[in-house]
Amino acid sequence: MVDDRRPNPEALLAAAASEERSRSRGRLKVFFGAAPGVGKTFSMLQAARRVREAGAEVVVGIVETHGRAETGELLDGLETLPRKAVSHRGIQVEEFDLDAALARHPGVLLVDELAHTNAPGSRHSKRWQDVFELVDAGIDVYTTLNVQHLDSLNDVVAQVTGITVRETVPDSVFDQADEIELVDLPVEELRGRMLEGKVYFAGQAQRAMENFFRPGNLIALREMALRRTADRVDAQMRTYRSHHAIQPTWPVTERLMVSIGPSPFSAKLIRAAKRLADRLQAEWIAAFVETPEYAEAAADVRERVLSSLRLAEQLGAEVVTLKGSNVAESLLQYARSRNVSKIVLGKQAGPLWRRLWRGSVLDDLIGSSGDIGVIAVSGEVEGPASSIRALAEPAGSGWREYLLAAAVVGLCTAVSIALRSVLNPVNLVMFFLLGVAGIAMRSSLRVALTASFLSVAAFDFFCVPPYYTFAVSDYEYAVTFLVMFFVAVVISTRTVHIRMQAAHAAEREARTQALYRLARELAGETRWFEAARKATAVTRDVFASKIALCFPDDAGQVRFAKRTTDDLPMPRSEEGIAQWVFDHGQKAGHGMETLPGATAMYLPLRGAQRTLGVMAVVPAAGDVLASPEQQHLLELFASQTALAIERAQATAAAREAQLQMETEQMRSGLLSAVSHDLRTPLATITGAASSLLEQGSQMDAETRRGLTESIEQEAERLSRLVNNLLEMTRIESGAMKLKRDWYPIEEIVGAALHRLDKVLKDRPVSAVIPGDLPLISIDDVLIEQLLLNVLENAAKYTPPASPITIEARAAGGGVQIDVADSGPGFVPGEEILVWEKFYRGRQEGARGAGLGLAICRAVVQAHGGKIEAKNRPDGGALIRIWLPLGGTPPRVPVDD
Repeated sequence: MVDDRRPNPEALLAAAASEERSRSRGRLKVFFGAAPGVGKTFSMLQAARRVREAGAEVVVGIVETHGRAETGELLDGLETLPRKAVSHRGIQVEEFDLDAALARHPGVLLVDELAHTNAPGSRHSKRWQDVFELVDAGIDVYTTLNVQHLDSLNDVVAQVTGITVRETVPDSVFDQADEIELVDLPVEELRGRMLEGKVYFAGQAQRAMENFFRPGNLIALREMALRRTADRVDAQMRTYRSHHAIQPTWPVTERLMVSIGPSPFSAKLIRAAKRLADRLQAEWIAAFVETPEYAEAAADVRERVLSSLRLAEQLGAEVVTLKGSNVAESLLQYARSRNVSKIVLGKQAGPLWRRLWRGSVLDDLIGSSGDIGVIAVSGEVEGPASSIRALAEPAGSGWREYLLAAAVVGLCTAVSIALRSVLNPVNLVMFFLLGVAGIAMRSSLRVALTASFLSVAAFDFFCVPPYYTFAVSDYEYAVTFLVMFFVAVVISTRTVHIRMQAAHAAEREARTQALYRLARELAGETRWFEAARKATAVTRDVFASKIALCFPDDAGQVRFAKRTTDDLPMPRSEEGIAQWVFDHGQKAGHGMETLPGATAMYLPLRGAQRTLGVMAVVPAAGDVLASPEQQHLLELFASQTALAIERAQATAAAREAQLQMETEQMRSGLLSAVSHDLRTPLATITGAASSLLEQGSQMDAETRRGLTESIEQEAERLSRLVNNLLEMTRIESGAMKLKRDWYPIEEIVGAALHRLDKVLKDRPVSAVIPGDLPLISIDDVLIEQLLLNVLENAAKYTPPASPITIEARAAGGGVQIDVADSGPGFVPGEEILVWEKFYRGRQEGARGAGLGLAICRAVVQAHGGKIEAKNRPDGGALIRIWLPLGGTPPRVPVDD
């Protein structure tokens, strides 16, 4: 016998994979509090001291004491990493040094204020991203967090306190923490600490107590922190029970589940469950089990179920739809997975024989519930109208099906009469059973059962002696009649059941395919208007309806575009309906309980954070959206569309923020570099020129020449800097156009060396260029500028009088140029960074805007070539440039 209590194999694999990942990762512990001042940092430092005393290596990455003396005392004796200085808008900001922490790699690292936003220029925009990189590197991290910084609670906190918290942490970060330690403090004690100046200084404390730290705010924040921690603990308990295949319910907290059915009594049952949940202060779940019979339920039954689910959702229940052929089994399986303590359902009234014949969900639950409590709520006696089975009559079920059944039974009877002289009567039964199976494959259960009865009667009347009478000569045929009727009923029942299951499966597959098609179209779409267009096209095809998406303007007003009113027959007067749907986040319009007389059905496009717009739907042919399933599928489409649009908008916002950050970095880098590199040559030129003007007549010729040469050199340096800035502007704007012609490479190298004659005059420069190198098609001005930048860099970052070598050769269908120096070379990792704009080498006193090599890369790429930086084996840096020939070089005439 298979043990149902053994662990699920998939759950075991997931647990094993999680355990394997945890071995290579560090552990994240969050000290969680309701508000500043409850003692999160203090508790974190106390815990750090305890683990250090136990032998762990503890290092402080960054801890903010906020001037609190008792917190500062706990830092004494703990190794603290120096902070990194980051320049932002001309201000030096001290930030956590992530690279230093990774290099130090302690056993436990303290990183305060998880929700902190890093200064622009840092590797990550948020500190929690730094923490995740540390944890992935195998470092245990202790950190702190207040409840108001959780993303999902941001709007609730703003509503309660009137203050919008800008720095937030995704809830997934909180959920992925290995340990949460709640640091709790009673409200009056926290306000007492405020008055004593232990949280803020006296003036600040008084203002804070009148605003954010009002008693009501603190009570609400404290409740949120306690509830969020309890939710986390509950999730951990469910995970533990799942991994260890623990079936019995652990009644550590009350959780109710109410079973919803098609009965008119469901609304009363839901309200009773709501009252019970309120009295027990328990979470509650409304569950509906969708059985195969439900696939053929009448429209009013489906609408009743959907209305019940909506009512439960409005009353605050978590609504779930389960799939299964056995209602009690499906309910119990889900209840155990959610640690439900009590199941509430309606008492099935009616005669005992009906419960024995059809079975009772209540009896099945009581018999199998174990330690889960079952509460039966009494109501009105349920007639046949409350049963799915009784109302599961498809539209075509009527007199035509009964005529078809009679015709099939008549055909079977005719065949049996023709063969009764040669076949035993028992063998003739097979023809009737075959007919019953055929009828059950095409008709409803009632028709199939009727055909079963008619088949037994026809067999008795026409095939059992004496013929043409219901009297029988041998009473043993009574057993035959009973067995035949029983087999016919079983065949018809199971055949109808299988047909229902097939229809149910086909319906689910169609629904899944529709959702998959929508997801496939929206996957990876980064432009929200394209996502909206694709979603509209897919929704129009799936529902055979006219679809339009309406979005609010800057003032939050939903207006119909002219194209919308041209495509859809919606009057302008219905803009008010669309606005109501947008404001309230509820559907309305055609076929709905709210404003049912409208031309279109309006559904809100609700994202994870807010309502984005409204979907207007006008059925093109008939009332194709009348079924609750179609309405539910349409709601899923609207939800998925909203999430895709919201994701695209968030991606665009993140991209814009990243662009702004990069622009800010570029501006800061440009101002920093240009202000320094313009100031230095201008100061030299100004000083030399003023000296010549004021004291030129008193100077000897050599001094005047020296000052004049200084002016010339600094003017040339200034000219190169301005040229680089202009060249980068051309590159960034896409205005750089190549003016190609055929040139020998030695001519370009010679021109570059001549222009840098004064810069390189004290250095030995060797150029090795074979005379048989082919001509190459290049823009000579740009390639000369490229060589100027590379050679000037070599001179800037190497010791005076150190040699520079230029070597050219034919390689790979082009020309390769190597510029090598004998300096210190590149710091590991710098070979990639040198090509970035405004990056300057780490050598002290290096001048330049950090644009030279970035321009070189752009010039080479424009020519279709390659450029790379590397260290030479014997020391020094090497810049390797490869340029394609650009075609077949022309023949150079040789003079006789």
